[in-house]
Amino acid sequence: MSCLNIAKVHQMEKNNAMDQRKECTFDGSVDRHGRPAVREGTGKWFAGNLLLVNQGLATLAFFGVGVNLVLFLTRVMGQNNADAANNVSKWTGTVYVFSLLGAFLSDAYWGRHKSCAVFQAIFVVGLVSLSISSNIFLVKPSGCGNEQTPCGSHSTLQVALFYVSIYLVALGYGGYQPNIATFGADQFDEDHPKESHSKVAFFSYFYLALNLGSLFSNTVLGYFEDEGKWAIGFWASAGSALLGLLLFLVGTPRYRHFMAQGNPLSRFCQVVVASAKKWKVKIPDDSDELYEVEGKKEADNADRKLLHTEGFRFLDRAAVITSKDFEEDDICNPWRLTTVTKVEEVKCILRLLPIWLCTILYSVVFTQMASLFVEQGAAMRTTVSGFHIPPASMSSFDILSVAAFIFIYRRVLDPLVARLRKKYNPGGLTELQRMGIGLIIAIMAMVAAGIVEHFRLKHRLTNCSDCDNSSSLSIFWQVPQYVLIGASEVFMYVGQLEFFNGQAPDGLKSFGSALCMTSISLGNYVSSLLVTMVMKISTSDEMPGWIPGNLNKGHLDRFYFLLAALTSADFVVYLVCAKWYKYVQFERRNLNNDENQADMKV
Repeated sequence: MSCLNIAKVHQMEKNNAMDQRKECTFDGSVDRHGRPAVREGTGKWFAGNLLLVNQGLATLAFFGVGVNLVLFLTRVMGQNNADAANNVSKWTGTVYVFSLLGAFLSDAYWGRHKSCAVFQAIFVVGLVSLSISSNIFLVKPSGCGNEQTPCGSHSTLQVALFYVSIYLVALGYGGYQPNIATFGADQFDEDHPKESHSKVAFFSYFYLALNLGSLFSNTVLGYFEDEGKWAIGFWASAGSALLGLLLFLVGTPRYRHFMAQGNPLSRFCQVVVASAKKWKVKIPDDSDELYEVEGKKEADNADRKLLHTEGFRFLDRAAVITSKDFEEDDICNPWRLTTVTKVEEVKCILRLLPIWLCTILYSVVFTQMASLFVEQGAAMRTTVSGFHIPPASMSSFDILSVAAFIFIYRRVLDPLVARLRKKYNPGGLTELQRMGIGLIIAIMAMVAAGIVEHFRLKHRLTNCSDCDNSSSLSIFWQVPQYVLIGASEVFMYVGQLEFFNGQAPDGLKSFGSALCMTSISLGNYVSSLLVTMVMKISTSDEMPGWIPGNLNKGHLDRFYFLLAALTSADFVVYLVCAKWYKYVQFERRNLNNDENQADMKV
């Protein structure tokens, strides 16, 4: 009898284990065949780690081009410092503008997996084209492109091929970047206790992978390119991107997916048009009287409805039911009557915009690492015991700072803050608080860069004919500004990724990540505009401007202090916007009743 009982218990445990393996995710994700995703065989850290490696390889490839592009433009393409800095800012800005295109196609039509695959393929084509054109046409005569030997002139066709190549790189990487961040987060079920914590951690590790990928570019590839071996650097980037694409495709059977939700622009326009048509209609005091579809989900906005919130009440008119809203067979006209969920989707975007605008000036600070920091480093003493330090490789200190501060924040600071605030407000720092801290540290970074430039000018060599190695001050005095930028990134960009992804509606998750990328884009454009304006205002007959070709004749320190002042003003505006912001309220998924649990089994 006891043996029979043991057998029954064993059979029950076996059945429970089978049920556990067959349990589907709670968040409505599906597998590649469109069936509910089984928790045990899809997603989680297997897929997440594969995507982190993919991100690292793609970033290595991208920064293999981007980190020394300003030097390529000056040494190979023959541009001056100001033009090269502006062109790098415009190119980098275009990269992140393309993130909006990638996010739109992903959210509306393709889904995140297809978008990642297509844009990575374009990325590889651009890198291969750049490698071929550099090897055959641009780096001529052979051995040119280093610090001592600039290259000759190029034909219009060769210059056009170069720009087509780098803008294909911009299109591929830009369209891929917001989707891979969101696709990685999709691999973790936010309604599952354990996986929800992994999802939060994923964004930190994602940004860490991004920086570790660029570490190799900034050191090894940066060294080869600084020595004029541009073809080696570009071919290594192309190989890395191809390997990343292959690894991404290998993981296809294990990924979790969310279906594309249709064109978000049409939903946005429907709300605006419907509310405008009803501008005389009185809004009811009770939000329950506003229109919302019944049932588990609305067909075009993923699984969760958005709950009504106060603010932007003029948009609520779009959900007020009138006699003119329904056509034959009681079918509502979506251009006269929209659901509360669609209205709240528009409100959500409007609330995010002021926060997003405040992050643009931070990106102006961030983009100086790829342009003026490099030019400043080139004008310092770059040799240590006879070994040459490529100025672009100094951004390695930024990467190491990011890695260190991610660990410090997740393991030390966040638990400490949560413990101190336990009585008043459970949890650590919110995303908005972290972004504010990032702005403060960015101000400190610009002040540090300005002080270093002030002392670099004091130690400048008066008999130099160009700007390279024209000061006796060691390039390692740049370390503090790079470390501070890295620390600010952990608070600003990681917090920004979490914030926009968490606050974006279910049908606009890639758009949420694209907002983060687009703030970097506009930051580059604003930086380019600011440099142009400063040069026009500061240039006179006696003064060649704050940022001339020979930095010893300019005042780059004043430009850094100007950025510190502008970022300080931006921080004040940010505080107002963050205090005003209202968090989006999602309908909670019902995970406890028996019927739902039965539906979650396959």
